[in-house]
Amino acid sequence: MKNFLWLFFLIPARLLVAQVPAYYSSIDFSQTGLPLKNQLATLITNTHTTPISYADVWTVLQVSDLDPTNSAKVLLAYGYNDSDGNIFNDRTRDKTNYGGSSGQWNREHTFAKSLGVPDLGTSGPGSDAHNLRASDVDQNASRGNLLFADGSGNAGTTGAYWYPGDEWKGDCARIIMYMYLRYGLQCRPYYCASGTANSIDANMVNVLLDWNAEDVVSQLEKNRNDEIQSWQGNRNPFIDNPYIATKIWGGTPAEDTWGGLGFEQVSVSEFVIYPVPASDHTIYVNHTGSAAIETIRIFDLNGRLISTYTLNQVLAAPFEINHVPGGTWLLTIQTEQGSTTQKIVVE
Repeated sequence: MKNFLWLFFLIPARLLVAQVPAYYSSIDFSQTGLPLKNQLATLITNTHTTPISYADVWTVLQVSDLDPTNSAKVLLAYGYNDSDGNIFNDRTRDKTNYGGSSGQWNREHTFAKSLGVPDLGTSGPGSDAHNLRASDVDQNASRGNLLFADGSGNAGTTGAYWYPGDEWKGDCARIIMYMYLRYGLQCRPYYCASGTANSIDANMVNVLLDWNAEDVVSQLEKNRNDEIQSWQGNRNPFIDNPYIATKIWGGTPAEDTWGGLGFEQVSVSEFVIYPVPASDHTIYVNHTGSAAIETIRIFDLNGRLISTYTLNQVLAAPFEINHVPGGTWLLTIQTEQGSTTQKIVVE
């Protein structure tokens, strides 16, 4: 019986604070919804100290969009195949081969210029490098100013809309979220994406929250965020931690790369995690509350996602998780009402 003590360990507050970068020291992450959105909007606006010209974007992208595996090439948004003999589909291209001709790459506005109200132009929001990506000239032309919509597989049209591709959909979602925070009503997400309106904020489109969760942040995005900050001064918060979008708009829970932003949202007394410590690589989650559990996720102590269990149900009996590796882990439980994170130990 002593193996089944109903005990759990909470994450120390100092651990949560230590994992939030200094750039966000002014943000109160106990806030959720539009108050948190407004705080972040103020931060990324105030730290956008050096607007760059549209001409300078060529120089920025030759560094920010470099292929992490080949510093001579840039990665092309919407691209997916370098070996099929069709340059339209290229995923990479020589970083110096840019311009306006077929076979070159140019500057793709993820939030299309003409979809802003008013038009984004080629200065201010139109030259914000967080919104601009290297893209094949002809792929860019095919997308044009089509709204994004859900799909699957490689990039291309889906009816009257554009699907950015499985590899790029999260990138696009996080850029559109940034543009909305930075430029407000000029860049309402529904101007740029088609889908169901978000219940917290009617300007947000839920498909972007899905993409943010399904396509995790890539090394390219991290490199871009660092490089663009060195030019402009500000960052894209949703690249630093996709779960920030979940805290603001809800929807499909994204990865909490800092490992604890959702900690305060649900009373931990509703959950019993046992045994502690687990000795047979099996743990059980019991929930005494009435809300449906959406997901249970396991992270390592650096916030890297290890596994996800999708439930979408009210627990009638303890949920059994098998084959948990030995070690100390963070267990995040997402319910309809919010989330909580607890530490688990497996011997």
